[in-house]
Amino acid sequence: MNLSTLSLTDQRNLVKSREIDVSELSSACYRQIEKLNPLLNAFITVIPPESSPSLSGALCGIPLAVKDLYDTEGIRTTAGTRFFADNIPHADAVVVQKIKKAGAQIVGKTNTHEIALGVTNNNPHFGACKNPWDITRTPGGSSGGSAVAVATGMAMAALGTDTGGSIRIPAALCGIVGLKPTYGRVSLRGILPLSWNLDHAGPITRKVEDAALMLQVIGGYDELDPASIKTLPGDYYSHLKDTMKERKIALAVGSFIEDADGEVLEAVHKASQILAEQGALITEVNMDFLKEGTLANALMTQADGAAFHRERLREHPEWFGVDVRQRLETGAAFTSSEYALARRTQAEVKRKCELLLNSYDVFILPTTPIPAPVLEGENAVERARQLTRFTSPFNLTGLPALSVPCGFTKDGLPIGLQIVSRAWNEAGVLRTGYNFQEATDWHKQDCPV
Repeated sequence: MNLSTLSLTDQRNLVKSREIDVSELSSACYRQIEKLNPLLNAFITVIPPESSPSLSGALCGIPLAVKDLYDTEGIRTTAGTRFFADNIPHADAVVVQKIKKAGAQIVGKTNTHEIALGVTNNNPHFGACKNPWDITRTPGGSSGGSAVAVATGMAMAALGTDTGGSIRIPAALCGIVGLKPTYGRVSLRGILPLSWNLDHAGPITRKVEDAALMLQVIGGYDELDPASIKTLPGDYYSHLKDTMKERKIALAVGSFIEDADGEVLEAVHKASQILAEQGALITEVNMDFLKEGTLANALMTQADGAAFHRERLREHPEWFGVDVRQRLETGAAFTSSEYALARRTQAEVKRKCELLLNSYDVFILPTTPIPAPVLEGENAVERARQLTRFTSPFNLTGLPALSVPCGFTKDGLPIGLQIVSRAWNEAGVLRTGYNFQEATDWHKQDCPV
């Protein structure tokens, strides 16, 4: 039995029924870490295995990875930066508390783009994280280490953060699943901020049902988190297998969308056809208005990051990597008027999405406009900046968004399909993703390393 190809849900059920021992899962992960981490650099810190992991709870001892932005009691949390290289938190982040209470075993803290401000995961302090489909290319970021760990079986699932696409981008480029929940659904307390207005926490998994399980564990109101919003608890399983018959889906088109790699667009159009074959009603809708959201998100991310790191930027700017320092300095230079206009754009784009979703259950578009770019070389950073083009508007609006595998380029690089719905409708994006997943085989293909 190849444990790494099973869903997290299947693994949990096998452990609970005692058909496999959780130590088998743990051993399989640590063997992969020992074999592949020296090559791929997915982990900043590897945590030794627990002698007797808990078998209770929804996650019953299953090995998970945690992005090195989440506080972990007694274990260093670097945020991928020199400033926190020796930071040992005294308490766990709320989400870490939740996965521990659910029985998860944490195998390590994963590599991230420095302070999460970037999407290449080419970290100047802890080394570049590499894409397991082609080690010359970026895995995406900033949750690149989490995606690589899951894609290669070094962890059965992982936690990431997403400010402009940092869960969905690496999931797409590594051929797995990434979910950004609705803003306010998952507590951010104990996670180093990049943008108080745009940050989201969520899971990276191999399959859609695993993302539903993880969200069931980590979601919920936190009265001490100013960003947390009190809502009814989500039910992500009851309708996961409901059919797509007569579901209304908007397929994003227009010059903003179509300025993308031809193979990516072809894969997304084929995905829409597969959903149509399942009974969904597909309508092409111009979504050029998303461009303004992308620009506003970039401005707010840099300005908010510069505000949070203002003292570090003033006292030791040279400690930051070159690309991060440049983006922080740009953010610090924006005027209050520019920021106010970006916030106005945020409100306008959010309303346009809300109106659109009054007529459609979900809309679909590429997760990224290009496949994974090379880590090094001419225009590598510039090309990587394109990666947030289709993801960042949904940080701005706070809407739930899911990336699922939907094909490969002729060079064997994964392509992601992004599914978006109205606020609090994670069940809708998960249902759509699950039905597409079950009709295709993309998620069954193992990366070549």
